Amino acid sequence: MVLALKYRPKNFQEVVGQEAIVQTLTSALNQNKIANAYLFSGLRGSGKTSTARIFSKALQCDKGPTPTPCGICENCLMANENRHIDIIEMDGASNRKIDDIRDLIEHTNYAPSIGRFKIFIIDEVHMLTNEAFNALLKTLEEPPPYVKFILATTDPLKLPATILSRTQHFRFYKIPTTLIESHIQNILSKENITFEPEALSLIARAGKGSMRDTMTLLEQAIIYSNGEITLSKAVNMLGVVNPQTIKEVFTLILKEDKNAIKNLTKELINYDINSILDEIITYLKDTIYSNSISIITIERFFKIVADTKMFIRYDLDSEFALNLMFFKMIEATKPQKIDDLIKEYEKAITIPNANANATPIPIQTPKTITPQIPSSEQLFQTLQAKIYDRDKDLGLCFKESVKFIQYEDNKLSWESCPNEACMNMFKQYFSSVIRFLVNEIFGIGTKIIPIKCKNITPKKQETESTIKKEESTITIQSPETKVINKLQEVFGSDIKVNKINE
Repeated sequence: MVLALKYRPKNFQEVVGQEAIVQTLTSALNQNKIANAYLFSGLRGSGKTSTARIFSKALQCDKGPTPTPCGICENCLMANENRHIDIIEMDGASNRKIDDIRDLIEHTNYAPSIGRFKIFIIDEVHMLTNEAFNALLKTLEEPPPYVKFILATTDPLKLPATILSRTQHFRFYKIPTTLIESHIQNILSKENITFEPEALSLIARAGKGSMRDTMTLLEQAIIYSNGEITLSKAVNMLGVVNPQTIKEVFTLILKEDKNAIKNLTKELINYDINSILDEIITYLKDTIYSNSISIITIERFFKIVADTKMFIRYDLDSEFALNLMFFKMIEATKPQKIDDLIKEYEKAITIPNANANATPIPIQTPKTITPQIPSSEQLFQTLQAKIYDRDKDLGLCFKESVKFIQYEDNKLSWESCPNEACMNMFKQYFSSVIRFLVNEIFGIGTKIIPIKCKNITPKKQETESTIKKEESTITIQSPETKVINKLQEVFGSDIKVNKINE
């Protein structure tokens, strides 16, 4: 018999990692408060079906309902061997149509043959069709007193709200890795199989919270290693990175040995990059309690790993992504070194208080350096330089045609004398460059007050004025009403517009 079946829980005490659910069900049995229907949802291999069978046996036991079924009565023996006639298990994926549910409802009309209840366990219930769910609703809410339903699913979100409202919902969570590791150690001791604890930790992590998946991997490891499970054999079987390799990588990171990291990365790219990142996260979690790396540095490392997980979504080269991550980690250690130097300096200048009569050594307090605040004209010069850095032509125009006047009460005044080319550039880049840099240098919300050049009279206004005096007729092609109104606004209401209908 495979290990997953051989060591399947037979009572509530053997259920691993679901203490809250076990406590609730045992209390319901002790108080004889049994609901009509239950819903068990959660990760595969978390104990849903096993708990449903144990609960069914507890309801059918001759001494029950009891949280501790005797295991020797006829009902318990048949339940343990999965041949109890009144405990009916259905697969929702194979019996998903309305006709299958009608047959089930027909069975509810008959009293139990041997046991106290007629119990229906429907696994993967989310696979039922909408019609099947609707047919089950009435029976699920008001079944005969001797009928109990236990529904199990890995995806409760696919169940209609009407089904959820008619059941007591128990959520089975991922089993902690430590509990899985302890459980499989106990199993291997019973099977007289030698093992290395590091190998079991690796297998338990590979199970990702599923006891059944872990048991399957454990049996595979027993076969692969010929009954002697070692870390190297477990690594080869699972195809994951050896934790010792990850430890070596971080040793090189702390030494800032980039060449050695490059060579080691060439070995790591033979593995799946997601499994490498998972092993790195596991190593960092363990390192928190060992104090070998400071907490601040570990936090930076976690952020770098999270960024790398985002990068690999874009199908980046694995070797490049890993080297980038490791080199960023090297840079992340440097600020911590500065903090350590400051602490060492503080310790060095601390005066020992061993001799109370000793003359204290005076410590010279460094003079406070008052930062010089740049003047408004200096800020304006900074503005000119930054505009020039953004665009050379725009910067030359701004420097030659804009003269600083004053900056007061968050108002910046300047005299503007641009030529036509510079004026066009100012219109194009005012919002995206000039206004943006003004807010950056003088502060957000700075009001710009441009003052027109006093020395030069725009020639354009003279030309327009001359046109207005000398000509009273303008010919345009197919004008619209808005255009005509605009022309009258500019040249006067008495202007005459000749329309050419082409």
